[in-house]
Amino acid sequence: MAPFNDTKTTSGILADTGGDPAPEPAGRATAPKAAWRMLLPSPTPWLVIGLGLILGIALFGLLAPLFVQDPNAISNIGLSSPGAEHLLGTTQTGQDVLAQLAYATRGSLQIGLIVGVLATALSAFFGIYGAYLGGFADESFSLLSNVFLVIPGLPLVIVISGFVPRESRGLWTIAVVLALTSWAASARVLRAQTLSVRNRDYVQASKVSGERAWRVIVVEILPNLLPVLASQFVFAVIAAILGEAGLSFLGLGASSSSTLGTMLYFAQNGFALPLGAWWWFLPPGLMIALFGMGLSLVNFSIDEIINPKLKSVREARKLSRAAARAAGAQPRKAAAR
Repeated sequence: MAPFNDTKTTSGILADTGGDPAPEPAGRATAPKAAWRMLLPSPTPWLVIGLGLILGIALFGLLAPLFVQDPNAISNIGLSSPGAEHLLGTTQTGQDVLAQLAYATRGSLQIGLIVGVLATALSAFFGIYGAYLGGFADESFSLLSNVFLVIPGLPLVIVISGFVPRESRGLWTIAVVLALTSWAASARVLRAQTLSVRNRDYVQASKVSGERAWRVIVVEILPNLLPVLASQFVFAVIAAILGEAGLSFLGLGASSSSTLGTMLYFAQNGFALPLGAWWWFLPPGLMIALFGMGLSLVNFSIDEIINPKLKSVREARKLSRAAARAAGAQPRKAAAR
């Protein structure tokens, strides 16, 4: 496995008078970072906000259905505004919007997770395994990826979903359709990364020692691609939730399950916007937007690992700010004396 540079100190800054590293300040011992910590993004405000949004929405989708009423229960108080009895109001047929939002969030999270796992697995197989084997297998997988890239994604999803009978369009059906149409671009990125890794010395040494192909990929190549895989997984989840919402808005979504997209679909058919029932369509749309923003903020933080220059720039800014504060503190101490 490629050795990680597990030290991150300021001693790598060259002195002005020569090429030797500048000496460490006295009394400041820098402990080496563990290898696994090098795979984690730096704790930034954007990362904290993103993780907070994701965790909050995930907990709402997991726990809220346990405390709300039946989302399909019909009452005689249709299109009532938010109040004490119904915190987010009711639909045109008197169904509780909060209960529908809880179950719809869980359904959308399930689709996003399933598509993220399936799309990442497909892209890893066709991108990493094909590039490692090379030859005819690599050319075949690359051709298949190019074919899926050439075909427009949204029309292909609409055509495939249109051929699936309405009674068979559940969560898994929509998830499989979205996964089959969203893996090609990630596979191309992973193929390029694998081609640059497979010829390194430690990979060649594993081959010469007689290691099996799957072990070389899992132990030697895959750890170097984990940040890229994580970024692609996050992007796949975002694309899946937005894609499902688009399909459901067109009437091609999961007919037997409740998702945020189906909420928007029924709100449109119920003329929620012309009737001014903002509490019917605004919560699911806001939930999609907040969850997508949280995943995007996490993805931006993962970019620091994929592109080390971003982390270097951030750490250089921290050092400069710390130096400025230290320089400003010295005159204040002298004045106090």
